[in-house]
Amino acid sequence: MLNKKIKKLLIGTNNKGKLIEIKSLLPKHIKILSTLTFKLKSPKENGKTFQENSLIKSRYFSKKTKLICLADDSGLEIDILDKRPGIYSARWGGKKSNFNKAIKKVYKELDKKDKNWKKKKVVARFVCALSISYLDKKIACVVGKVEGRISKKSKGTNGFGYDPIFIPNKKKKTFGEMNPSQKYKIDHRYKAFKKIKKFL
Repeated sequence: MLNKKIKKLLIGTNNKGKLIEIKSLLPKHIKILSTLTFKLKSPKENGKTFQENSLIKSRYFSKKTKLICLADDSGLEIDILDKRPGIYSARWGGKKSNFNKAIKKVYKELDKKDKNWKKKKVVARFVCALSISYLDKKIACVVGKVEGRISKKSKGTNGFGYDPIFIPNKKKKTFGEMNPSQKYKIDHRYKAFKKIKKFL
């Protein structure tokens, strides 16, 4: 377990949307640094699970900066697409992770799989693996999930990534239609943070 008086934490992401959400979930006494400040490129993510990719990032960025690093790997799993895009969620948007492109690909793949998918509930979930590393040492690695379904069309401009096409269970709005404070209280990253807080 980390020292309770941890004062500095590097957030291992170059995704500005993720950075904003992670900052909002962290205790206020921690000084947060970003890999964007250090102008570090992300490592090659060749893990087979969200947990493996999260650890690749937290170890890599920690070794580069000699700081304790918290990293996230997350994505969307769609059951009828054999849990794709999964760990390849960002890559479905091409080299620049264009999520408008990625969302179009999701709908295209759903049409290929089942032309009547819009008449059914397409079960999906967001998964978030959070890890904390110091140099090569893994301090913690946890997973949070939020279950839901795919919206028949993209709705809303809030959030980032696949938020406009994901409707969490017991809700009628997509994450893209919710204001951030609503989303942050129920999403996969929040659930992962609840588990990792004891290490901070």
